[in-house]
Amino acid sequence: MMHILVPTDFSENAWNALKYGVNLYKDIECTFHLLHINPIPAYSAAGTSVKVSSRMVKENVLGSNKVSFDQLLMRVDKIIPSKKHRFTTISSHNFFVESIKRHVENKKIDLIIMGTKGASGLKEVTMGSNTGDVLTKVKCPLLAVPENTVYKIPKEIAFPTDYHLSYDLKVLDTLINMANMYKSNLRVLHISKKGESLSDVQMENKEFLKDYLQDVDHSFHSLTGSDLETAVQCFTESRDIDMIAMVAKNLNFFQRILFRPKVEQISYHTDIPFLVLHE
Repeated sequence: MMHILVPTDFSENAWNALKYGVNLYKDIECTFHLLHINPIPAYSAAGTSVKVSSRMVKENVLGSNKVSFDQLLMRVDKIIPSKKHRFTTISSHNFFVESIKRHVENKKIDLIIMGTKGASGLKEVTMGSNTGDVLTKVKCPLLAVPENTVYKIPKEIAFPTDYHLSYDLKVLDTLINMANMYKSNLRVLHISKKGESLSDVQMENKEFLKDYLQDVDHSFHSLTGSDLETAVQCFTESRDIDMIAMVAKNLNFFQRILFRPKVEQISYHTDIPFLVLHE
């Protein structure tokens, strides 16, 4: 049975991520662990009154969480009931990333599913600070679901890579399992600058990838261009890609897609989920 952790703040954004995950794994035995985290307030003083106040706040918040969880479970049951799925609810009073780490370890989580929040008034995807922190600091596969994603079977999965990194078998197995679930086509994409050819190391890594993916329907593609965001977007749209997978080690390579220093610099937008793989 798979164990999937879904952090939620009870927003529509979080609901869409949960809905996507339940649909994606509709034929797989899964336990979805729904986690709501109430961040620990930063108190500047310590003392009995602060401790009592903190305990009362915690009790009140956790009580209201139960009502929200009950409403969420009713919503799940009405729209996407599945006999293969069970749900647990967790209220945590802790620091966000620390709470995620603890539950990933304690619940032996196979996958985290989180929503990403788009910039206000725009369709462009942005990784919220919480999702970004989990993605970089928690060593667990993460499926980031943009807020406007509409679920459809992922028949086409893009796997952008620069071939500079050797591939961990655990990473590739997770990718292959995702592809095998719906007999998806895996499209390996390399983006290079004009006139740039693969080094010997890159060729070796590509050949290894080709051998390891031999039982998966796959193809290799190469695009030339200095604008990473535009190249990925063009490939995604031209191939009708349903999901983009990447290795966490390549985050520097893809940070212009996942993270933006300024909203004004937005040039990439997508409603396609990102599967981020960790070694």
